[in-house]
Amino acid sequence: MISGHTRILGVIGHPVEHTSSPVMHNAALEALDLDYAYVPFHVQPGQLEAAIAGMRALEIAGLNVTVPHKSAVMEQLDEISEEARIIGAVNTIANRDGQLIGHNTDGFGFLESLRRDGGMEKLPPQVTLLGAGGAARAILYALLQRPEVEHILLLNRTVAKAEALAGELHPEGSRVTVAPLNRENTARIGDGGLLINSTSVGMHPHEESSPLEDPACLHAEMLLLDIVYNPLRTRLMLQTETAGGRALNGLGMLAYQGARAFEIWTGQRPPVEAMLTAALKRFEAT
Repeated sequence: MISGHTRILGVIGHPVEHTSSPVMHNAALEALDLDYAYVPFHVQPGQLEAAIAGMRALEIAGLNVTVPHKSAVMEQLDEISEEARIIGAVNTIANRDGQLIGHNTDGFGFLESLRRDGGMEKLPPQVTLLGAGGAARAILYALLQRPEVEHILLLNRTVAKAEALAGELHPEGSRVTVAPLNRENTARIGDGGLLINSTSVGMHPHEESSPLEDPACLHAEMLLLDIVYNPLRTRLMLQTETAGGRALNGLGMLAYQGARAFEIWTGQRPPVEAMLTAALKRFEAT
């Protein structure tokens, strides 16, 4: 029951109609019997400053931040975690007695999905990352924090964008190689044991698309993490499984980054299985 003691959590973005965060977080709040409610807020870019002022005035306990606000919101906050500062994006804001603190939990969610769903306590020395957008920033940062990862092949259709990303996060350049995402370079994917697709290729309504023109580089010793989760099985996942490899969708990463945000806000570890179950039910209903 909503009462005068109920604290508010939410997500801001444009659009927000597609978000699974409300069903996941409300399932976790209900399971732990916490007096919070999580709601989506549609915030257009020109209203971001007013929205954050509203967070302060209304004493909203915490917010998730999604596109297109992850970078712009940083200017409105009192403190930013080192990880979020280096990545250049905030996806979680905690309100601590009027002080707004920005975090980025995407890298945590990525690594936790590999660990819990992929069984990768230790990452392979050779990793390939497809894409150089917002999700790739957090993933590349997380990979660079793991000393066992010796080399990262960063493939993107626009090479200049990938070079800029690598230059910002790894200026010394010794562990990251940038190349165009084309048939010639995808052959090099086979040298690694982990492939990450951080692009939106294969997302609904383009389920028949794959970022790989030729899947011959895929092999049985490979794990794929495709951050797409609508559909739950992408064409790239099917290509990997056909080659004998293992494939994960992005739902786990979504849930684990959300779980980390939940813990930041409430101080309690959420029931991740309840969050995943709620998200799956939402997709099955659509």
